Amino acid sequence: MLQFVGMVNKITMSENKITPKKTPKNTSLLRSGVLVSICTFLSRILGLARDSALAYVLGASAGADAFYVAFKIPNFFRRLFAEGAFAQAFVPVLSDYRVNESKEEVRALISAVSGSLALVLLVVTALFMVCAPWVVYVFAPGFAADGEQARLASELLTITFPYLLFISLTALAGGILNAHGEYAVPAITPIFLNISLLIATLVFARNALAAETAVAWGVFFAGLVQLLFQMPFLARLKLLPMPTLQFRHPGVKRILILIGPALFGVSVGQINLLLDTVLASFLQTGSITWLYLSDRLYELPLGIFAIAISTVILPSLSRSFAGKDPKAFSATLDWALRMLLLIAVPSALALFMLAEPLIATIFYRGELTALDVTKAAQSLQAYSLGLIFMMLIKVLAPGYYARQDTRTPVRIGIIAMVANMVFNLILVWPLGHVGLALATSLSAALNAFLLWRGLRKQGHHHFSRQWKLISRVLIVATAALAVWIYVFLQQGLVWTQMSDLHRVGEVLLVVIGGVAVYIVGAGVMGLRPSSFKH
Repeated sequence: MLQFVGMVNKITMSENKITPKKTPKNTSLLRSGVLVSICTFLSRILGLARDSALAYVLGASAGADAFYVAFKIPNFFRRLFAEGAFAQAFVPVLSDYRVNESKEEVRALISAVSGSLALVLLVVTALFMVCAPWVVYVFAPGFAADGEQARLASELLTITFPYLLFISLTALAGGILNAHGEYAVPAITPIFLNISLLIATLVFARNALAAETAVAWGVFFAGLVQLLFQMPFLARLKLLPMPTLQFRHPGVKRILILIGPALFGVSVGQINLLLDTVLASFLQTGSITWLYLSDRLYELPLGIFAIAISTVILPSLSRSFAGKDPKAFSATLDWALRMLLLIAVPSALALFMLAEPLIATIFYRGELTALDVTKAAQSLQAYSLGLIFMMLIKVLAPGYYARQDTRTPVRIGIIAMVANMVFNLILVWPLGHVGLALATSLSAALNAFLLWRGLRKQGHHHFSRQWKLISRVLIVATAALAVWIYVFLQQGLVWTQMSDLHRVGEVLLVVIGGVAVYIVGAGVMGLRPSSFKH
């Protein structure tokens, strides 16, 4: 794996050598996006294998619900803070330093940020571990009715929460690498989370008295391994942090100013998902697991494509803003939106129409029942309705953070979060866990629209001529894909009565065939490789 990462980074570094410091080469965005997508795809495939193993060993039991809550809490803060607020505040400031300051100043910033961040994380981690029982009641109040389940969840949380410390420092390292054009290492790092959990689940949990505890330790060690993996690559760039406590450092102050409001910006979707968990804890046993399983499939295209595009455009947008080049800024954002929709629209359609086949193929074995498959497929369909908008949020938000504007996303995020709470309360009682997923989709649509409208009004996004072609492609190629899937589903297959091998074969047939149909349809409408260039 190290050889693969090294080879990929050589390719990326070769691009950077021919790229001026202040004006990145435009075509590198596509290559970098593909690079990150490939690495993320490998990670997500292992992630599906991990979740399949968890479903096999834990099922949808009360113990499984307790583990997923204990895993979701540090994971929520990871996405909210490490990959959300911190990343969106740190990368623009670091990019600005790279453009306008010396290498010594860049190193001083990294040292100051790493020391300050480590201290804060140590305090937060210790506090949450000590207060684990109360934290569980906050995030899963429905567990209060079952003292044993609440106790188990709090014990698991004390094991899993240090993951936040490790993964936040990993995000710091990843932000440094991304800002220096090293995209492969941060993209491939999550593979170690999946490998660690697979080992914990299939080797230790199956033979343990408490399977949930064994898997929780897998989370702990996964965070540590991910952090250690990135250290050699930072050392190679001579950017390995030497932590110092300098909260008064000008760069640290700028990041602190940006980081607070950013908590409500790009990470609103994660807050909404956590609210789903809170309400789901009051529903029938298994609801949290059903939402978790459907969320895993829903996040597959989100992680492979949306986050990949977001990762590569943030440094580029930040440099365009620092270099006072509004045309390049708008062109980069417009390119990202076009590329995203070409993937988001067919992905959302496929997830909606193939919800049950996908859930059954990936998760239906071991302790998981046919009822669990049906329930998880229903929430996946509801999530798929908002997939396009959630992916748009990932691309639109950097348009604000690259300009170090955190107030606007905060205002929009609060509106979306309040809307989500209202939708939850309206839909949860008639629709149960499906209503929670649908509320998330509706609030994501509102969030994405408001983000785009703000950028449009401020003159930071202008539609290019390419949109006429993209519109034709989306209409015709997606319609062809829908017809293909509809014809396939007319076979009347009962997915929970098929063997694993039969399910896999049928799903591969419809997925590979669907990709081919979509590509041919796009080609017929005039989409060419040159259309992807920026």
